[in-house]
Amino acid sequence: MGGTDVTDGWDWRRGGETPAPARPPGAGVPSAGPPARPGSGYTPPAGPPPGASRPGVPYAGPAPPAGGSGATGASPWWSDALGDPWRDPAAPAAVVVPGVVAAGTEPEPVIDPDAPGRPSLRHLLLIPVITALLAGTLGGALGYAFAVRGGAGGGTVLGAEPVDPPALAQRKPESLAGVAGRVLPSVVTVRVSSLGGTSEGSGFIASADGHVITNDHVVAGGSGKASVVFNDGSTAPATVIGQDPESDIAVIKVNRTGLRPVEFGDSEGLAVGDPVLAIGSPLSLANTVTAGIVSALDRTMQAGEPGGPVRYYAAIQTDAAVNHGNSGGPLVDGAGRVVGVNSTIKSLVAEGQEAGNIGLAFAIPINQAKRVTQDIIGTGKARRTVIGAQVGGPGAGAGGGVRLAAVEPSGPAADAGLKAGDVIMKLNGRPMTEPTDLIALVRKFAPGSVVTVEFRRGADRQNTSVTLAADAK
Repeated sequence: MGGTDVTDGWDWRRGGETPAPARPPGAGVPSAGPPARPGSGYTPPAGPPPGASRPGVPYAGPAPPAGGSGATGASPWWSDALGDPWRDPAAPAAVVVPGVVAAGTEPEPVIDPDAPGRPSLRHLLLIPVITALLAGTLGGALGYAFAVRGGAGGGTVLGAEPVDPPALAQRKPESLAGVAGRVLPSVVTVRVSSLGGTSEGSGFIASADGHVITNDHVVAGGSGKASVVFNDGSTAPATVIGQDPESDIAVIKVNRTGLRPVEFGDSEGLAVGDPVLAIGSPLSLANTVTAGIVSALDRTMQAGEPGGPVRYYAAIQTDAAVNHGNSGGPLVDGAGRVVGVNSTIKSLVAEGQEAGNIGLAFAIPINQAKRVTQDIIGTGKARRTVIGAQVGGPGAGAGGGVRLAAVEPSGPAADAGLKAGDVIMKLNGRPMTEPTDLIALVRKFAPGSVVTVEFRRGADRQNTSVTLAADAK
């Protein structure tokens, strides 16, 4: 070597072959000589040691593997070229020997963050969840679109846009629906067996311990036993504890406690035109509610079946639909308070035919019915209010009135100065035209009540106050 920079004919840095500069023969390059042959005594010079490089030309690559060209996996052109015994020593050559990598010093692997990798379990679970959400959203949107547009029905949209319901549709406590909901649990169906069959009507709970108010004609002719069907469909046996045929009120007792009684109103506080509800079991249709108004007040009634007692009362007239089976049921006002007991109807059918509703129904005022009920519960029978006189017929002459046929001595009428022959024109301001009017209006008041009577004696008109009394029987 002698320190002389020797380059061969291959410039590995430029990637091509370049001509070597001219040298004097034998200068700077030791002669390798021909290859050794057996018996020649010539030994080829050894190649550069592993890892050696010439000045200006870096030596890259590992040392040739042991064993020469016969090593497994070694390149016959590069790794053992220096050890080739048949190489021409005058041929230029660039030998690249791979460098030796020490054990345990391999570089750490570098992972490309953008390179696709194997999906994790979380990713595998997210895929079906997201797919389900998208499918549900799409299905809901399509369903809504079909519902709004009518689907296959041509895209017709039924109804207007939703708005706030009107006040009557909100079912406030003071609405008719609210009133009906409060009263219905206190209304019952009453059934009574008799020799002629089963009589069915309505009633309502008057006390928490089981007293029920109904009509006398519902239980009349029975054996004193009855059954009650409540609003929830349950039944219970009942016993008739008292009845008053003339007022058409009866009281039965159910052996059950904790019942919900009705709230009583004041029938004297009613006015024509007030809204009312009739509740009962018309034609065996339990829990039926009909609505109407107060058509008239103090409508004097004389009712009764042939051969039976004659009933008198000053009724509340209503146009609420009432039919057979409503008898004994409550008539309630706009606040849900019972103001009457539905009792009779008027009809245009001939005698013997089945009557139906024509908008003329009549209820016993609750003030009278409540008083009779208290008498029955307390004493087993009701007191009858009387004026102490007998009526003989309508008064003669203009202005009408009711003529007194007789006046009982020491009775209420006599004590007030009335005499036989006097014509009663008004009672508490209510005009009298028929004898029924005086009897029915007197029965409306409780014994001991004081009423004003306007009467005519001859040509004179006078006023007096009468304290009504209870009948002696």
